[in-house]
Amino acid sequence: MTPQTPQGASAPGDLELTIGPAAHGGHFVARHEGRVVFVRHALPGERVRARLTDAGEKAKFWRADVVEVLEPAPARVPHFWAPADALKAGSRGRLPVGGAEFGHIGLAEQRRLKAGIFAEQLRRLAGIEREVTVEAAAEESPDGLGWRTRASFSVAPGGHLAMHPHRSEDLVPVQEMPLASAAINALKLWEVDFTGAERVEVAAPAAGGPPLVLLIPAGGTRPRTLARIASEIGAVADPGAGETVSVAAWDPESHELTRLRGRTWVREQAEGHDYRVTGAGFWQIHRSAPGTLVQAVVQGLHLQPGELAADLFAGAGLFTAPLAEAVGTEGHVLSVEGSPGTSRDARKNLFAMPQVEVVQGRVDRVLRNHEGRLDAVLLDPPRTGAGRVVVDQISAASPRVVGYVSCDPASFARDLAWFGEAGWELEMLRVFDLYPHTHHMESFAVLRRP
Repeated sequence: MTPQTPQGASAPGDLELTIGPAAHGGHFVARHEGRVVFVRHALPGERVRARLTDAGEKAKFWRADVVEVLEPAPARVPHFWAPADALKAGSRGRLPVGGAEFGHIGLAEQRRLKAGIFAEQLRRLAGIEREVTVEAAAEESPDGLGWRTRASFSVAPGGHLAMHPHRSEDLVPVQEMPLASAAINALKLWEVDFTGAERVEVAAPAAGGPPLVLLIPAGGTRPRTLARIASEIGAVADPGAGETVSVAAWDPESHELTRLRGRTWVREQAEGHDYRVTGAGFWQIHRSAPGTLVQAVVQGLHLQPGELAADLFAGAGLFTAPLAEAVGTEGHVLSVEGSPGTSRDARKNLFAMPQVEVVQGRVDRVLRNHEGRLDAVLLDPPRTGAGRVVVDQISAASPRVVGYVSCDPASFARDLAWFGEAGWELEMLRVFDLYPHTHHMESFAVLRRP
């Protein structure tokens, strides 16, 4: 997108701005002649030169990226990754890649800013005043790097791995991913010619075991091209070491998964339970996230033997297994997941637990047909949240406790407001920094009716 030059700008597409508070979504708020400008790669209190990336004359607000810091904030630090460094990118006339938009901020300040953003969403969308603290993940590295067990890349012309800048279709080739685990970087996928693939997804289990490279083919790509890519991945990643990396191809339209090398799944572990996660199936991406969240959920819900529980948006069963363990064989856990492939994983992961009922389908439809009481409900919806219908259905079931795992403070606060209308109160809230150097965060809340 070509930025437009506003009236009064000292250079095409550039503004000098004083940065205000942090806003949800990785932005910081500034104003220019009365108009709001959402600025990325800034810090509150800074004076910066920012390059407009979206500045229509009739737009309610503009967007911009910092390209020069005139008066830095004390918490500003050198960015750890050149392709994501807005200052270096701006000096070359391009945008930084996304995925590390808080990399210019010290970790302690990142967590303070995230706490403020979360509290503001609670206040604005749920009408709740609450002091928020953002906790570091268990065993977090001092520099906040190397935590991603999942990474996603696009493929640039010429077949090299690349990433997009924020809200841009441009492609920037990359030679490393510092937020990714050592196991992902050790694959040296930057050396592979991925011509014929549109995207590349990589999963490397935190507990070890063969990583999986998932190819999303471009239209018209032939099977022999995918076989060539798989062979080249093996030659680069496993020289003389045997088959220690798996490769599969995934068609998002047909949901067809094709094995090209090794397995089509990875083995994950959390708090004494093993999980099979196939292809593009969802799994928490921070190496410590599964254990951190399972511990919070088990402690927060405090299930008793014989109780009846529901795990909604259950994925491959990360929470279902410990919930089933807590209620025992005399209890029951309804595990609901919409994705057919992920639901199949859940059936395999939970087959030895007769107290678990795995149902594949939309959560609202399954709850509509569910009969009988529920003592506890856990939900872990996608970024868009659970929605009003599901909130009302959970309320109608009248469990003694609701646990809510969320990866987005705005959708969580919106759902929380609807729970509040039905008489639920926020008893406990924990917020975790499971995405260091980004604006994202994860939370777990316990809700009860008085």
